[in-house]
Amino acid sequence: MAKTPQSGTSGGNVGGVSYRTIGIAAIVVLSVWFVLANTGSVSIRFWIPTLEAPLWIVLVGTFAVGMLTGWWVKANRR
Repeated sequence: MAKTPQSGTSGGNVGGVSYRTIGIAAIVVLSVWFVLANTGSVSIRFWIPTLEAPLWIVLVGTFAVGMLTGWWVKANRR
């Protein structure tokens, strides 16, 4: 006789929350922690100009660009 899943359990969920949601939440929490732990000021050299900015702004900007790039790549897949 084949086993049937018990109620409340399925292959991709933990307590009704998908593994993908848990992974995204973990990345966001770790990113926020990393940003809050790095609040100093840094110099950013572009080819000619040099920009002085708080490190947290650089980290948030990098995270946002990465998220937008991932979204764009996923949206343009065939």
